[in-house]
Amino acid sequence: MASIDSLRSGQLLANLRNSSSTNTNQSRTETREETSHAPRDAVSLSSQARAVGQIHQQLAAEPSIDRNKVEAIKNAISNGSYKVDADRLASNMMRFEDELRGL
Repeated sequence: MASIDSLRSGQLLANLRNSSSTNTNQSRTETREETSHAPRDAVSLSSQARAVGQIHQQLAAEPSIDRNKVEAIKNAISNGSYKVDADRLASNMMRFEDELRGL
């Protein structure tokens, strides 16, 4: 047990601080060593996720909106000359559905 004189002079407190600091530094070093040897996390993607990623890349590579074509269609709709080819529309819809089933 420490005497009251050593407590008043601060010697015991300084010794306690030094020893606790050493213990803290030791535990920090041990923690760093443990984490440096810890196994790394890994991620694997399903085939569907890879397919979605490929579609995303393809869409990103596509040019943005063709403003000239949009204007031409708007004009055709407004003046009544735009005609919908029902067979072509149905064919495109079926092709789209087939592509979705393939994913």
